[in-house]
Amino acid sequence: MQRRNFCKAISTLAVCTFPSIASAGQFTGKIRKSLKWGMVQKAASDLTLVEAFRRLRECGFDGLEPSLSQVPVDSWEEWLLASQESGLIIDGMVGGRPGNLVEGLEMTKRLGGDSLLVVVPYDHNASLQAQWADSRDRLRDDAAEAERFGVKLLVENVWATFLISPFDMVKFIDEIDSPWVQVHFDVGNMMRWGVAEHWAEVLGSRSQKLDVKEYDLTKAMNEGMRRGFDTPLGEGSINWTAVREQLAKIDYRGWAAAEVKAGDWQYLADVSRRMDQVLDLS
Repeated sequence: MQRRNFCKAISTLAVCTFPSIASAGQFTGKIRKSLKWGMVQKAASDLTLVEAFRRLRECGFDGLEPSLSQVPVDSWEEWLLASQESGLIIDGMVGGRPGNLVEGLEMTKRLGGDSLLVVVPYDHNASLQAQWADSRDRLRDDAAEAERFGVKLLVENVWATFLISPFDMVKFIDEIDSPWVQVHFDVGNMMRWGVAEHWAEVLGSRSQKLDVKEYDLTKAMNEGMRRGFDTPLGEGSINWTAVREQLAKIDYRGWAAAEVKAGDWQYLADVSRRMDQVLDLS
């Protein structure tokens, strides 16, 4: 190996190397790590797509979840080839809206994903009951398309102040009454209104995928609600041990996607390491 290539290889390993697993963690082999493409775009700006995907694999990630808007229709084949060549799975996509999901379902299916994250819109100036019924009915109709494509529609708990209780989410999902419409549980988002492990407890097996971020209640109270997210994984107010206990009760097996700020490769490797810690993956 030429000296320049050898040094480059050593440099890469220094950024994205993790200790070998001495003993299996509670969720080793059960939870696979993914992340949002928005976290990666800046670091990957000077790389080809397949090179970026390979770097993510080196940093410990198994999958990736891009937004629909980040994958132009004419680049589907490029994304699929990058996934196949690197081994980084596009496990799902983000950005669906009830009533207009066919293209997103098709894109997700073509890229090898099995879920489309859906955000239910909420207009504070319109009737809550009417919006509930409309979104529920649209997702009931969308469930047939989801089944046709073999891609689940996963409703996320977001900051729109709609579905802000786990009991609200359960009622909404159960009224749709389809195995193809379930929940993408964001562990950090709900800390504004509740307790992470209580959401995990009430949602139960409806939680089909996880978003992983931290939230610090003290920082939020003192500096503003959104500043609560400006906390590294494992250093905030979420009781990850209790969250894991609830996930273990349903024998959770599946994907967990980091959804935190963007950063360089060293930062992304640290996010991966912190996911190992909070999810007990090693």
